[in-house]
This record gives sequence, C-alpha cells and structure tokens, in this order.
Amino acid sequence: MAVADDTKADLLKVSILGKESIHCGFHLTPYIVQTVLTTLPSSTYVLITDDNIAKLHLNKFEEAFAKGIEKSAANPKPRFLSHVIPPGETSKSREGKARIEDFLLFHKCTRDSVILALGGGVIGDLVGFVAATFMRGVRFCQIPTTLLAMVDSSVGGKTAIDTPHGKNLIGAFWQPEYIFIDAAYLETLPTREFSNGMAEVVKTAAIWDEKEFTSLESRSAELFAAIQTPSTNYAGRTLETRSEAQKLLLSTIAASIGVKAHIVTIDERETGLRNLVNFGHSIGHAIEAVLTPTILHGECVSIGMILEAELSRQLGILTQVGVGRLTRCLKAYNLPTSLSAPLIASLPQASLLTVPRLLDIMRIDKKNSGTNKKIVLLKRIGETYEQKASIVEDKAIEKTLAEAVTVVPSIPTGNVKGSPGEVRMSTPGSKSISNRALVLAALAKGTCRLRNLLHSDDTQGAVFTWEDGGETLVVEGGEGTLTVPTPGKELYLGNAGTAARFLTTVCALAQPAPASVQPPSTNTVITGNARMKQRPIGPLVDALRANGCSIGYRESEGCLPLSIPPNSFKGGKIQLAASVSSQYVSSILLCAPYAQDANGVTLELVGGEVISQPYIDMTIAMMKTFGVEVTRRTDASGKLLDIYDIPRGTYVNPPVYNIESDASSATYPLAVAAITGTKCTIENIGSSSLQGDAKFAVEVLQKMGCEVHQTADETTVQGPPLGQLKAIEEVDMEVMTDAFLTASVLAAVANGGENKAMKITGIANQRVKECNRIRAMMDELAKFGVHTTEQELGLTIYAVPISQLKKNVSVHCYDDHRVAMAFSVLSTVVEGAIIEEKRCVEKTWPGWWDDLENKIGIKVEGVDLAGLRAESSSAGVKESKPIDNSSILLIGMRGTGKTHIGQLAAASLPGWSFVDADHYFESKLKTGVKDFVKNEGWEKFREEELAVLAELIGLGVDGKAVSSPSSYSKNHVISLGGGIVETPAARSLLKAYLAKGGRVVHITRPIDEIVRYLNVETARPAYEEPILDVWKRREPWYKECSGWEFGNVVVEAPQGQAQAANVEAGPGKTKCVKTLAGRNEVKRFFGHLAGINPNFTHGGSVEGQQRRTYFLCLTYPDVRHAFPYIDELTEGADALELRVDLLKDAKAPEAPFPSVAYVKDQVTALRRVTGLPIIYTVRTKAQGGAFPDGNAKEYKELVEAGVRLGVEYLDVEVASIFSDKEVADLSKRTKKAGSTLVIASWHDWSGKMQWDGEDVKRKYDEARKFGDLVKIVGKAEKLEDNFKLLSFVKSATSLPNSPPIIAINMSTLGQSSRILNTTFTPVSHPLLPTKAAPGQLSFKQIQQALHLLGLLPSKHFHLFGTPIAHSMSPTLHNTGFELLGLPFKYGLLESKEVDCKEVRDVISDKEGFGGASVTIPFKVDVIELLDELTESAKEIGAVNTIIPVHRSSINAQGQEETTRVLVGDNTDWVGIRVCITQRVSEGELRNENTSGLVIGAGGTARAAIYALQDLGVPVIYLFNRTKEKAEDLAKAFVGGADKKWNGQLVVLDKLGGGWGDVGVAPRVIVSTVPASATALPSASTAAIAGQVDKSTNQIVLPADVFAYTSGSAVVVDMAYKPAETPLLKLAKELKEEGNWACVQGLEVLLEQGYIQFEKWTGRRCPKEQVSTRVWEKYGEV
Repeated sequence: MAVADDTKADLLKVSILGKESIHCGFHLTPYIVQTVLTTLPSSTYVLITDDNIAKLHLNKFEEAFAKGIEKSAANPKPRFLSHVIPPGETSKSREGKARIEDFLLFHKCTRDSVILALGGGVIGDLVGFVAATFMRGVRFCQIPTTLLAMVDSSVGGKTAIDTPHGKNLIGAFWQPEYIFIDAAYLETLPTREFSNGMAEVVKTAAIWDEKEFTSLESRSAELFAAIQTPSTNYAGRTLETRSEAQKLLLSTIAASIGVKAHIVTIDERETGLRNLVNFGHSIGHAIEAVLTPTILHGECVSIGMILEAELSRQLGILTQVGVGRLTRCLKAYNLPTSLSAPLIASLPQASLLTVPRLLDIMRIDKKNSGTNKKIVLLKRIGETYEQKASIVEDKAIEKTLAEAVTVVPSIPTGNVKGSPGEVRMSTPGSKSISNRALVLAALAKGTCRLRNLLHSDDTQGAVFTWEDGGETLVVEGGEGTLTVPTPGKELYLGNAGTAARFLTTVCALAQPAPASVQPPSTNTVITGNARMKQRPIGPLVDALRANGCSIGYRESEGCLPLSIPPNSFKGGKIQLAASVSSQYVSSILLCAPYAQDANGVTLELVGGEVISQPYIDMTIAMMKTFGVEVTRRTDASGKLLDIYDIPRGTYVNPPVYNIESDASSATYPLAVAAITGTKCTIENIGSSSLQGDAKFAVEVLQKMGCEVHQTADETTVQGPPLGQLKAIEEVDMEVMTDAFLTASVLAAVANGGENKAMKITGIANQRVKECNRIRAMMDELAKFGVHTTEQELGLTIYAVPISQLKKNVSVHCYDDHRVAMAFSVLSTVVEGAIIEEKRCVEKTWPGWWDDLENKIGIKVEGVDLAGLRAESSSAGVKESKPIDNSSILLIGMRGTGKTHIGQLAAASLPGWSFVDADHYFESKLKTGVKDFVKNEGWEKFREEELAVLAELIGLGVDGKAVSSPSSYSKNHVISLGGGIVETPAARSLLKAYLAKGGRVVHITRPIDEIVRYLNVETARPAYEEPILDVWKRREPWYKECSGWEFGNVVVEAPQGQAQAANVEAGPGKTKCVKTLAGRNEVKRFFGHLAGINPNFTHGGSVEGQQRRTYFLCLTYPDVRHAFPYIDELTEGADALELRVDLLKDAKAPEAPFPSVAYVKDQVTALRRVTGLPIIYTVRTKAQGGAFPDGNAKEYKELVEAGVRLGVEYLDVEVASIFSDKEVADLSKRTKKAGSTLVIASWHDWSGKMQWDGEDVKRKYDEARKFGDLVKIVGKAEKLEDNFKLLSFVKSATSLPNSPPIIAINMSTLGQSSRILNTTFTPVSHPLLPTKAAPGQLSFKQIQQALHLLGLLPSKHFHLFGTPIAHSMSPTLHNTGFELLGLPFKYGLLESKEVDCKEVRDVISDKEGFGGASVTIPFKVDVIELLDELTESAKEIGAVNTIIPVHRSSINAQGQEETTRVLVGDNTDWVGIRVCITQRVSEGELRNENTSGLVIGAGGTARAAIYALQDLGVPVIYLFNRTKEKAEDLAKAFVGGADKKWNGQLVVLDKLGGGWGDVGVAPRVIVSTVPASATALPSASTAAIAGQVDKSTNQIVLPADVFAYTSGSAVVVDMAYKPAETPLLKLAKELKEEGNWACVQGLEVLLEQGYIQFEKWTGRRCPKEQVSTRVWEKYGEV
C-alpha cells in the first residue's frame, strides 16, 4: 500500500502585492516545511514561538524539519533552531525584541536566515519586527495559530512592539515571504478566542462585502461546529477528506483575508484606503487599553464597531438597519456589543471607562491628523462613508460613548422647511407588528419581504433568518417546519418579553433533530437576562402543559429559562388565563394553525377580564392577511365571547408586508409637541391603525388641550401654549397601556385648567412589564417634586407648574425604554435632568436620541456617569472602588451588639439608615416577637421571619430577584435576629444574597460576655436550651452565611488616646464599642465595605503628582506590644503588614502557628488603635517565613480568615500552597467582594533570580493574572542588580493596565531599590524588635535619601495674615516635617495686605512653593490670587489653605504639558467637624431633636455652619452681636452644604430662654467670636443674660445656653487666647451633669492643621508628637 505524501495539500491561495503568498488549508505542517525548504534556501531556519504554542505544535515542526533537512540536497545542510518565549503582551516590548536578537546573534545567524513566526498576533508582530531590523532585514514567514492573527495581524506586513505610550507605536512594514493559514490550529483554540477572531471577520465584511456579511449572519452555528469537531487522521488536508463545515470555515477565512489583501495591495503603507480595516478600532482600542488583558482585542473591537456605527447613525450617515444587522451578527458569535454587556460590566476596571479617559486614549492614534480624531464611518453594510477614516468632533464621540444623556430644554427647531418648529417624521416600525410579522412569515409558505421592520433589541430575539439589502428583510417561510437547535445552544432573548412569549409556543412546534445529528438534541431552551427571568410566563406555560406540552422551568417557577420539548403542541381545546398579558393569547393564536389536532384549536380565555384586547385583535387581523381566519364566538344576543376557533392550515406569505409605524413610540414626539406648544405630524400611523396606542392623540392629547387632526394613515398634534396643558380628571388607558408613561409626564405639568389631578386607570398590567412601571413613574416623578398616589388599577398625578419642577434630577430608567423616552419628554421643559441608561431605548427606538436632535430639533448631550462617579469617589490619597448601595446585613448571636454596631454604621454612611429586623417584624405583624412566639410557636415565627428577611433584601424566599424590591434593599444596615440561621431556607436565602454580591457581616463577641448579657436581658423570648449549646450550633452557620466578620470587643484605648463621651444604645440593647477608637473602626470597616470611603492607600497623588507609598511590617509575636508606640511606629506609613506567621499566642507557646481565633483577636485589637489598612501575610518557611510548609489546610484557613475580616490587602505567594484553581477562585472572590485586594508576590531567597532573565518575566505574568498588585523581591549581589530591577519595572509598567508593582532587592546592596520603589515600599522603625527583611530602611531614612538624590526637592510653606507672631502653625508643621524627614520649611509672612509683592513672589515660585495657610484678615481677599476654589471654600466664601496642584493637559498642538494651579481650600470646617464628632456620634447629631448653635457671623462662623450642615444637624441657631449680619449670613446658607441640607437655620434675638420658635436647646455650640466679645453674667448684667451688653458690646452668656442634659454634648470655642474663655469657663462651672465636653480653639487649630499637612504632603501628620510640642509651645507663649 502506498504511503500518502503528507507534503501535498489542497489549498486556497490568496494574492497580495501581486504574489500568491497566502496559503490556506488544513494540517499543513509538512507542507509548510517542504515549501520553506525548497523555495527559501537558507543556512539557518529559526522558528520562534511561545510556551503555550510550543506545547501543542513545536514537536511536529522539529520532526518535519529534521525529516526535510535530512532529505535536502544542500551542502552543507541547513540548521534548524527554535526559540520559545513567554506568552502574552509583555513579550512584545523593546526588551523582548532584544532578547530574540541576542538569541540570533548568539547562534551566529546571518542575513540569509529565515525566521518562522508560529503563534498569535503577539508572536507575529514581534518576530516580524525582529525580521525587519535584524541584519537590516531578513526573510520571514507568518504561521498564525489564532483566527484573529490569521485574518488580521499576519496579513499586510505590519510589525511592531508596544511602548509605555501605547500599542504598536514602534515598528515597520515588512512583508512576509509566506503566510500559512492552517485552519486545523483552530480546533485547539478556545471558543472565546475563535469569537475574538470572528470580530475581525465580521468587520471586514461590514466595510466591504455585503454578500459575505449576509452569509456570516446566517451561518454562525455551522462555523462554530467546524472548530468544535476534531478532524481525525488529518481530515481536511485534501478536498476528498474535507467536510462541508471545513469548507465553509476555510472559505470564510480566505474571503476575509482576500479583502484585506486587496486593500493592502492598493495601499500598503496606510495612506488612506487601508484605514478602512480600522473600523471599530478607534474606540475599540481605547476600550482595550483600559480592559486588557481581561477583555480580548476582538471583544473590544466588537463594541467599538457598534459604537462607531452608532456614531455614523448620529451623524445621519447610517440607518438603524445597519446598526441592527451589525449588532445581531456580532451577537451570533458571542461577542459583546455594548459596555453594559455582562462580560464588561462585571469587571472592577469597568468603572474606569469614563468618557474623558477614552477620548484621551484615542488622542494617540496613527490615523489622527494632529488633534483631529479620525474614525471609519459606515454608510451601509458593505460600504463606508469615505474610502478613508473621517474626521469626527469630540462632542459627537462623547455623546455616543456616554451612558446617559441630558436633554437641553428648548422649543423644537423642527425639520419642515419654511415652518420653524414644525416636525414631520415617521417612527420605527411597530414592535408589536414586527414581532408578529416575523413569526407569521417564518411559519408561512413562500417568500415575504418585510418592510419598515423594527431593528431593535426586542425584535432581534425573534430574527432567525437573514436580511437582504438595506430596508427589507426577506423571509423564506418554512411552512411550519422547525428543528430543535443544536445541543448546548440556548435561545438567549435578553429582555425581549414579546419574543420570549411568542417563541414559547413556536418552540413547541419544532421537530427533533435528525438521527444523524450527534449528540442528539432534545428540548429547546429559551432564556434571557436577569429582568427577563423575573417576568411572568406561568399562565402560558400552564395552558401548554394542560395541552400536553411538558415544559420545564430550569430556575424559578413561572419564569424563564424554559425547557420546551419538540413536537408537543397538541391543539384541540385550550384554556388560558389572559388577565396578565395579551401576548400569551397571541402566542397560541399564531401557532394554532400548526397544532397536531386535525380540528385545529379552540382557545378559551378564562380568569377574569382579558387584558389589552386590541393587541389580540391585531394578531387576528394579521393572521387573516397571511391566510388564516380566526372566528370569535358570540352568545345568542350577539355579545362577543372570549372563545376563539382557529382552523388547522398553512399561512401563505404575501410578497410584501409593510409594517406600520409604532404607535407607542409615536406618543413621544407628539408629546414633545404637546408640552412645548409646537406642531408634530407622524406619518404611517392614523385612525386605521391596528394598534391601540394610535388612539393616544385623540383620547388623551386632545382632551388635554391639544389640537389633533388624524387621517387614516397620519396624525398631527398642535400643543397649547407652554404651560397650558390641562389635566383630564380620569382617563382609562386599558387599550393603550404602554402610552400611560407618556401621559404621566404630561400630567405632571398639566397645570393649565382648574383640575390639577389626573387619574390614569386600566394599567394594572404595567406592574409586570420591563419593571413595575407604575412604581417607577411614581418614584421618578417624585424627584421632580411631583406628588402621585397609587391605586389598584393605576395612579393619580398631581400637576405642578413647570417653573416649580425640581432641576438637575437624575432619572433612573430601570432598563425600561418607555421610562427613558417618557422622561425625555419632560426634560424638554426642565433644566439639568439626566436620563440614565440611555441605551435602554434600543428596545423599540434605537435612534431616539439622534432623532430627537436631528429630526425634532432639541439638543441632546452625553453625560458621563462613570466620570461623575469617579470624581465623587477620588477624594484624598486613597484608591477608589465602586460604591455598592445594596443593604448590609448583620447576623450573629443576640447580645453581640448588632443593633448598636448597625446604628453606628448607618450613621457613618451618608444617606444610609438602620433597621432592626425584629422591630420591622413587630410593626408588620402588629405584635411583639416575644408574644408572637408565645402564641404561634417557633416554627411559625421562623416562617414569618424568613418572609421579613426576603422582603427587606428584595428577593423572593427562593432567593430569586423580585420585580419591585423594597426600599430597604438599598442603603440600609439591617440587623437580623440571632436565630435567623436556624432554618435551611433562611440560610439558603442569606447565601443567595451573598452570591448576588450582597454583604452579610457576622458580628462576634466573646461568648462569656454574651452569656453574661443574655442572663439579664428580658426583651426577647428566652432560649429553651443552654446559651453555650445554641452558640456552638449556630457559629458554623453564621460563618457559612456571611462573607465578613466584625469583632465587637472592648479594647482599652492606648495611653494618650482620647476617650469619647458615652453613646446611648437604648433600652434592651447591648453596647460594647465604648471608645472613640471603636466608633472610628465601625466607620472605617463599613465605609470601606460599602465603597463609600475605601481604605486602599497604595496609590493616589499629591499636588497632582504620583505619591510614593510605604508599609510598616509588624514583627511582634503579639501586636498589642506595639500599641503604646503605634503613633511613632506608623509615622509615614500608608499601611501595616501583619505577619501572621510570626504571631505567637502566649497561651500556646509550643504551637507551630497561631490559631484562627488568636489571629482574629489580633486583627480586631489592631483595628482599634489605627485606621491604617492591613496587609495580611501568611508566609511559609519555603517563602522565607515561619509558617510550616506541610500544613496546607491550616494555611488556607488563616488566609480565609483574613478575607472574612475584611483586610484591605492579602499577600499571596505565586508559588504558594494554593493550586492554580484555588488562587483563581480566591482572586475572583476578592474582586467580587471588592473589600480585599490581592498582592501576588514572589520572593527569591536563593539569590539566583536575574531581573533581566525569562524566569522573573514568567513569574510576573503569572502574578499579574490574579494579583491586584504584584510584589517581586530579589537579592542584590552587586549594585548593577538594582539597575536591572529598575529596567524590569519600567518595562512591566509600560504595559496597558499593568498592576502596581512592588519590586525590591534585599541586602544592604539592595537598599537603593527600596529608596526608588514607588508603591508600598516596606519600611522598618527603630522601635521594632526586629527588621522583617535584610536591608530595610525607615521611612525617614528613605525621605532623606530621596532628597539627596534630587527626587524630593525642598519646599517652603507660609502663613499669610496679621498679626501672626504668636501663631502655633510653624510649630505644628515644622515638627511634622522634621519627624518624617521631609526637606520642607514653614514660616510666617506677615503683611498689611495679602495682595503684595512679598506674597506674590512666594506663590509664584513654581518649584519651591509648597502651600500656605491663610488667617485673618486675608481669608476672603486671598481668593483674588487663586486659580480655583474647592466646593467647600466656595460655599463658605473663605480660604484658609492654598494648595499648588500640577495638572497635565493637551495643548493645541496635541502635546502634553503640565500647568500649576493654585487651589483655595477651607479646612477650618473639617477641624470643627472632627472635634465635634470625637465627642458626639454622627447618628446622634442627625437626630431630629438635635440642634446646634453658632455664635458669630464672620468667616469662621461660615465654616462652623457648613460643618454642622454637613453633619446633618437638623436645627442650627445663629446669634451675633449685630443681628443684620447674622441674617445676611443665614440667607447665604439656605440649602446647606452641597445644597443637600434641608434643616432650619434660625437667627436668634437672644441666647437661651425658649430657643425661639423651635424650642430645642443646642447640643453643639461653636463660638467664633474673640473671647473678649463674651462675658459671664454678673449681678449687674443678669437681667440681660443672653443678649448684648451695649455698654461693652459683649455677649452676656446665660447659664441655660448649656440646658441640654439628655446625652453627650460639646462646646467648641475657636478663640484660643486665653486658654479658658468665658464660654468654656461657664461650661465647666455647670458641668455637674457631666455631659458637656469642652474643646479649646487650639484643638481645632491642630485638627485643621493635620488636614492641611496631609493635603500638602500626601502624608498623615504624626499627630501625637506634633500635638505634644504644640501644647508645650502654647504653654510657653
């Protein structure tokens, strides 16, 4: 038998640049080797690949070359070399290129060498660039192994490497001799990577070849099958062995390559035409720069294509048809098409996709012309707008990229020539008719051309064929013959409710797949997004089940996903409940002609009044058009019954079916005319319409005062004058339910008649649409100040004048298109309204925002919500994380202090509230818990307790989401009963909440303290067993049901730390957090957990420049030994590393490692003395630590404990005890939780690691996969090792989205690496018992070294004011500078005016000026010298701090430049705020019975008012010697801090007495007047106490100014001379109650100075030592 020649292969060849050098086939390795050896003679052949590809294919090439060279006649015989490099983008760098070149030089390769690039795009780009430059250019061949490389990067000769400034910026055009496309490689390619490549295939067809695009639209399943079916025995190498799927795959690849090859041949050097292949890449590359490497190139380009297509639509170049087709095609290949796609939205870095950042990245694009951005614009599928990229303005790009919009209020300019303000337009095709027409045409016989089809989210779920040219969809009917999809293929319908309901019955008609299909398919699965899985479908399923179709629910009962068996629609008599949705009825009607029963179907509607009858009538009318007539029965009197007879038959397609415009959509432009008093005509919708919503103009708008003219196919509306719409007393909208949202926004301003209330009925079914629409409208209208009430069948809206609508409202759209479009109507008359989730309109009118501007003539602007969030969460030097407002649950034993902790936590979170689940239970069931258990028993109590839990967290008792979650599910801290974990159902619900991203915190407390408390507590039912037994049973359940743990223990505050005033916990509750430190820890823990105040400190900036960060390693066996020195130890540190492996429990000295309980105690204790983030490290002996290497189980338990304790950073060694999967799972969990970042570390203790070697690069790549930060520690044997380290760091950080890196060398020789490291440098301190590693330096030593190196220049700081000779500020700041080793100096600059030469000279020193304090009398005058003010400084109207900030910007030439901006801030209010909250908790301050008093009306009084308003004090009294000044000040502060305060600001005639009309004595007093302006009462002034003594102009202080005695209170006197002012002296004299804490002015000075210090330096001020020195100095003065 003859042996087949494996070098022979049947190929598809593609010509490029006049040469057939692209060879496509299957299993080509022998052919490649033979071709290269025979046509490219050389002395050396070098194959370069990466680790991953080498494992799969290198051996085959080595064998083939060995065989080929052996047969070669060449003399001497050539060499074959192979070189394997690390995989990934990190290799595509200058250093990576140099390493390959060094390999070639080492092996003495010459200019005749041939290089083979075997791999994906990275290998091709990198090796191609090496070939272009080595020996001034050598021959090379591309052998791409990914689809993306096959169709894109390997074709065209582009080669490049990446730099820190961007991808592919350094390279060359260097054409390969051959490009070998071996499609068999795709069989080992992950499916996601195949989809990644298909993005480029779709792109190429979209810009060039509509015919190929049409094929791609309809054949995705076949293409996936081609790569998922292994080709054994080299099947496909020859035509005889090539399957049809292989032929399709190869022809698709070759066709895509052919287009690019043709373009390259015409424009090799990318001067114009070649720009076209960058369609989708301008925006896609920007997205990729943020999301790489998590999201693939093709996935980013896919989103980029849709966004750039939408940009073309916005500019009026492309119709929605093109956008819709492109979207559907990309989705067919499992590619994301928007930034809200789950693949993208679930990523932490998705929050970084702000519009400014994307635009900034887009600046660096080879296509751009200077500062002008160029984008490829699509004209239609298969053709671009220009034969090159087009210039597009940033404003247009911003609008497309933004996730939200704002409608600029105005009168429409219109689009009718000669008639300003008049609009004539048509709306998209009816969604209802489009969906029905698609089903009818697909089931019918013959061909039908559907015109004006809606191309939207809601219809694409139903499109299962292809489009033929622009505006027409050609449907080849299947006469009812359908086949079950291939196994594993689900029908994903997003939130397309109509499609889901129609397809449920359609799928029951499908036939099983032929027996030849293996594995055999069985049922059809239809599914959707999270909201679609909540929407009801139960009545339809019940009816079909009763008819013999055994449909199964795969998740929640009554909702998608469904599993539908084939050939199961029996027919005959069917009963259906139709009171929820008419779509159930239409679903059965449409499919009824194909039911199995020869007599057809008799459909009886039961269960009450039928909803939306017009839609049923529409279905019947359309069925008649397609050849099947439905009969509706009547009774003897002729009354219509809800019984329908549908004969068995076959639909017949009409040649053309025109879909009329969507009547629901038409309501929006008509409503714009109504609300703005203009004229609008909608074509293709009139009185003959099949749609109920077509009645909206006549039945609603006309009655509201509009002029309406309607013909059979056209509707015109002329609105009344602005503000003259009239409310209809009651309107039944049952026949046009979808239009009720439009009517609601008009009713909100229907103020023109006598009646101001408008009742809308007949819309009960709108509660189960995309959202609960009735509730949505009520909640969102309330934001505008519109009152509504809800009824069973609808709602009532109470109109307000347009002028009284609240401005700057942010409208949440609930992913509901109709909510968004309705509020866009209202936004035309109210300023600043932001419509969130703008893309939800894609369901029915994808181009609405474009049409609103281009056709109606009302400007629409993009709003970058992500950018707004980023701005709001980027304060200070801490890193931000996404804010999560889902409620936080507290579980734990009764007596652990859940209520008290919860109250403190809620009080510390702005806008959050506390709820006790037991109290909620009692208010709901109108009985106490104890009585309920006594009367009903524990079992019934647990059932009701479960229902309460489900209601509070917004889930069903089965853990599934509900359509209308309660308000408690957001922004609440919820304390649950101790026994909530007793039932499996409740535990499952808690775990479901955790799985959905909710936060459940286990509150713990020592069991002996719990027992003592419960033995005296009587408010709750008594336990029926010993408390200890209950605790032992529940503890594992608490852990199982929670993600975090918070220890509520009493830790004595270390010496020198202030104690807080007592905090009342309330009757029947326990209280353990007694110290200020404990209260601060509650605030830190929950602020971090919620993302409101994240405690990440590894990055940040100061003065607009990156700041270096440091951590101190605690090496104590018991961290409590550090507490007396903690302030000194942590000087300059941004975090503390807790070396868990070094801890030793004195009670178990022989234990080889600490217990989990001991570690928890240590962390809890440490949290009470410092708010610094914790780096939690368990280092094994193999990693240079102390933990035994063999105890994997205990190691993992300790790591898990760290995560549960919410440590900010978790150090995990790359070569750790964890498996790769365990590391990946840990990383996934921490990323989802968001409260712990992983430091992926690698310590080389051998000293063999080379910073320029391949091993460190591989370790870095491995660490980068799961680490939020990467830490690599080597050992310096010589000084040069530090230079290599710096070079490695520079290369690593040049990669897009490279994580922060900690890179240091141990040993004394490595100390320079510690000095130069920028992120989390480990530091030591002289007070520590031992250094954690050799070569460690203190923070102070590093700062001094940085100064000597010129990296920390000297700065000068000043105090501006007069008189200032005795100021404490120089002592404060210079002490801090000295302690931290900072080369800074603070001095006094006294002058008569602030605008003088001396001050101007100081602040104009751009290099040396570090900042300034400003005191009287210049706090207002100095504003003229500044560039901008912070929000607080603007509100207060005074500046006490000047901060120079350096900002980068792009000039007109497109170059980056840095400018210095002088920013004015006010820290006085912060100092006041801190001094108050150290004595009284924020929750108590917000209590409705709390008031504050400010004495004075100057600049400091403004700061005091601002502080009290920011704290939410509900009543603020203001008293001043000159009442008029107080009244002027009060007017300036209406609305409060950030305009969010809604309390009372009351100007008093006198202090004390009845406290004006309010009558609440102040709990907080802040005096801002000089001490000499006040006086204690005397015998002569007693009669005027509380008033001003006109003879001395002093305020006579009354004793009852301190009348508040119900809890902790505080008085702050801003004057600090004398130390005891009259006000403080009076407070001390009246202190028998013990509740008034006194604060001297110097304390406020210190606190505001600490803030100044941190704003200037980026460093925490060493408060304890600074405070000591200032008080000493103060005593001297």
